[in-house]
Amino acid sequence: MAHRPPSQPPVLSGYDYRFPLGTGGFADVFLYEQDMPRRSVAVKVLLASLVDADVLRMFNAEADVMAKLSPHPSILTVHAASISADGRPYLVMEYCPSPLIRRDENGASDPIPVDRALHVGIKMASALETAHRAGVLHRDIKPSNILLTAFGSPVLSDFGIATSLASSHHEEVFAMSVPWSAPEVLQEQTTGTVQSEVWALGATIYTLVAGHAPFEKPDRAENSRAKQRQRIIRERPRPLPSHVPEVVVQALMTTMSKNPASRQRSMLQLARELQQAQSDLGLAVTPLELAVDEWAPSSSPTDFGNTTVRGAVVSTVPVTSERTRTPAAPLGRRETGGSTVIAHQGDRLADRHRLSAASIAGIVAGAVVLAVGAAVFALVQSGVV
Repeated sequence: MAHRPPSQPPVLSGYDYRFPLGTGGFADVFLYEQDMPRRSVAVKVLLASLVDADVLRMFNAEADVMAKLSPHPSILTVHAASISADGRPYLVMEYCPSPLIRRDENGASDPIPVDRALHVGIKMASALETAHRAGVLHRDIKPSNILLTAFGSPVLSDFGIATSLASSHHEEVFAMSVPWSAPEVLQEQTTGTVQSEVWALGATIYTLVAGHAPFEKPDRAENSRAKQRQRIIRERPRPLPSHVPEVVVQALMTTMSKNPASRQRSMLQLARELQQAQSDLGLAVTPLELAVDEWAPSSSPTDFGNTTVRGAVVSTVPVTSERTRTPAAPLGRRETGGSTVIAHQGDRLADRHRLSAASIAGIVAGAVVLAVGAAVFALVQSGVV
């Protein structure tokens, strides 16, 4: 895709524009300074030419998905989402100073050490496994979508935007990521599955350790999208460099099996194979980062059918209302012997009543003792006793 100048950055209330960070097929990214709290943020703005009612509806759904996913430690944090005064949707995101790797004009990059690539691979597999459990597919996994935070931690970016637009602009989406796309995606048999994402992550890790995509040739003239597409569909990946251990080679070749059923069944399985490779190589094992089951939404967030275009959020709390009362305590559970007893508010209220009755009884008893003591003292003083 030919490079183009960035679009005009929007005027955003509470943010001061600094400079452009990059351009893409669907959006531009700009650096802004947030006024309160003071921090640098990356703002991704959709191109005006793509914005219509359908895109706005899907953007709302994807913004909700990002809000759900971004708490994951290996997924880019999204702070806010809205629509600018000129009608362009935008996301306010954590600012990451650099990508994990930088590719030159020929598409090549410096490989990273195998131990680092395994660490990044497990982090990304954990993030994607968590997303898959929430019913979300990324559909654009590639090295340039792995960024480094200010503290050097890898995070996966670009959840949502390409996915949202895939229904109406899918050919361009495919063209953007051909070197890391699975054969069934390039043949348009599917727009994405868990197994196609396993392929894409495997191809991405391959690129990290090799310095080139799995089906790229040394001759740049052989690396057109059309030629790479044919090789991905028909050929095997180029052999990995000799310094890559065989246990890593086997795991990555499995991810890129032509038959989706022959690949790892899930990102969790891939992550565990990469952990086993770390253990076999005597490396520190990167822990998995998986959300608890209760985190997953009750319905699939990728269902855009009932999503409507929303405006600004309006508070439902009256301006004149007093401070919110303490909410009722939820049902809890306590163990008694070998059985489980449900404890509810009635139990807690009864406990408090019993405590109050005990307190009153204690006060009365104390008063009686004091009265008796006073009477005895008076008799002693009068000489009666």
